[in-house]
Amino acid sequence: MATETQSADAAAEGSSLVFHPMDQFIVKPLFSDGPVGMFTITNVTLWMALTVVAIIALLVLATSKRAVVPSRGQSIAELAYGFVYTMVEDVAGKDGVKYFPMIMTLFMFIVMANMLGLLPGAFTTTSHIAVTAVMAMAVFLFVTILGFWKNGLGFLSVFWISSAPLVLRPILALIEVISYFVRPVSHSIRLAGNMMAGHAVIKVFAAFAALLAISPFAILAITAIYALELLVAFIQAYVFAILTCVYLKDALHPHH
Repeated sequence: MATETQSADAAAEGSSLVFHPMDQFIVKPLFSDGPVGMFTITNVTLWMALTVVAIIALLVLATSKRAVVPSRGQSIAELAYGFVYTMVEDVAGKDGVKYFPMIMTLFMFIVMANMLGLLPGAFTTTSHIAVTAVMAMAVFLFVTILGFWKNGLGFLSVFWISSAPLVLRPILALIEVISYFVRPVSHSIRLAGNMMAGHAVIKVFAAFAALLAISPFAILAITAIYALELLVAFIQAYVFAILTCVYLKDALHPHH
């Protein structure tokens, strides 16, 4: 019995069905095999740096020689700029336009990190809660400080639903306070969860593609999921940015 069990385990280890879709999210040191410390340069560090380089290449280098008839790079940069600017103006209002650089930076970093993460062998930095939580917490602290700086204690009116019946206002206020402090949690988990789930599914279908009997179907599935992930990569950046605009609007106009 023990021999049969060992044989089964050995067969499973050698089988193409043995795969670990979550291994792609492991943080590894680049220049050593030791543990990851606070200042260790890892694959996360590398791909975050590549994301910044890609953004600079698109927004700075591609637009350095601007022309009436734009190049492809200039066209993409101008489309991104106009898209985010319109979003900020429409959601946060004219007063929110002065904070456009911050939201543009967030959007470009997330969308570029998401897109680079779809390259074969790449590491998706936005699949890690440690990365998305830092961005979400930065947004949360910024809009909270801005709200008190602009409105003083009047910022607390964002929790008080004056249009509701008086007897319900304290209950609604408590719900609003809880909802407000949950914002950075939902803001970060939504992005990391969606990116991690999509990449894990791609890895699962890629493992099944090794089986000749079902490889055509697996390849079709991978192609479809990959196309979907391209859309998700953009949508998640858009959702993160537009929620930031909504929070910014609350900070600038808490009475609305």
